[in-house]
Amino acid sequence: MKKLDVSFKNSDSKTLQGVLELPTNKKPENFILFAHCFTCNKNFHAPSNISKSLASKGYGVLRFDFTGLGESDGNFEDTNFSGNVDDLVSAASFLKKEYNAPAIIVGHSLGGAAALFAAKEIDSVKAIVTINAPSNLAHVQKHFESSLSEIENEGSAKINIGGRSFQIKKQFIDDLENNNESKTLEEIRTPLLIMHSPQDKIVSIKHAEELYKSARHPKSFISLEKADHMLSTRSDSEYAGGLIAAWASKYIEQPEVPELDTDHEVMANLGKHGYTTQIIAGKHHFVADEPEKAGGSDLGPNPYELVSSGLAACTSMTIQMYARRKEWKVENVETHVSYAKKHAEDCENCEKDQAKIDSFEREISIQGELDEKQIERLMQIADKCPVHKTLSSKAQIETKLRSS
Repeated sequence: MKKLDVSFKNSDSKTLQGVLELPTNKKPENFILFAHCFTCNKNFHAPSNISKSLASKGYGVLRFDFTGLGESDGNFEDTNFSGNVDDLVSAASFLKKEYNAPAIIVGHSLGGAAALFAAKEIDSVKAIVTINAPSNLAHVQKHFESSLSEIENEGSAKINIGGRSFQIKKQFIDDLENNNESKTLEEIRTPLLIMHSPQDKIVSIKHAEELYKSARHPKSFISLEKADHMLSTRSDSEYAGGLIAAWASKYIEQPEVPELDTDHEVMANLGKHGYTTQIIAGKHHFVADEPEKAGGSDLGPNPYELVSSGLAACTSMTIQMYARRKEWKVENVETHVSYAKKHAEDCENCEKDQAKIDSFEREISIQGELDEKQIERLMQIADKCPVHKTLSSKAQIETKLRSS
């Protein structure tokens, strides 16, 4: 995937820094605008992982630091909720000018509330997603409840959120009280997806219930079971990204999937960041990747897992094809394949690494009404699998430079 550092001006002419996640093999037609949580930034786990997950599904995703946070200009103490909404509108204008206007807006926690308000001002938005968002802005005050009297009397106070100190001014409190989230929801006619964890200890699941009651149809709710408020576990944030992409396909017109003209041709496309590789095989799109320990993002199988998958799939298909032709009652064929480099038997130079050869171990489970001779024959047929023949012979690979 492509990862671009971008910047744009907000309505106060302050420079906001962002990251644009793009699929490698094509310019996306649909863009998503992501709003991070209160006092967070664009590089937190949730915005980063969700953006990568959505980019792997073909979307362009812009996440950025709100004014006064992360790498963006400005002082946080001079900002408020309305300013966050304005920043989102500025971000949408940037996308419209430089790429395509955002079709989806996603907001996490207080960013979810900001996404709801901003969606009313961004004409291009066709779908809205909130993640662990509060149903009322007054809930945010719980972060600095003990300092409210100081803020009221002194005009500001220093508070601690997540181990970090922030200065909060009275105008921030006043701005929260002047924005009515329920009224905003009543005015929205855009499809809305509410995602919330029942185990959220910062914004309880009751907030999702209130949001759902206040919203108009079409509206959807998905439970992020066992996730924490920050979606700090990578699998939880990637799961959320996958669900958003699946849900949005109902409301966002998807571009036609390009197909390769040549039979049996596949294409693998990798940009200069990471190892997440976009693959087209016929009309099918998917990704390959490397595990995190190898520097990847683990968004898809690695190349050897893909090879092993080909062998496993081909084996199961070949056995079933034969059994069906013979009208044998085979209920299911399950093939397990593992790959490793091992020393060849009777190896004369086993102490040398180069003496190791590619080794695929295959275990086959065949279920059905079969006698021993039939099972024995099916196990022989497994070796007739075309991929098995390819891997067990010396294949020829011809390589040439392709013109752009």
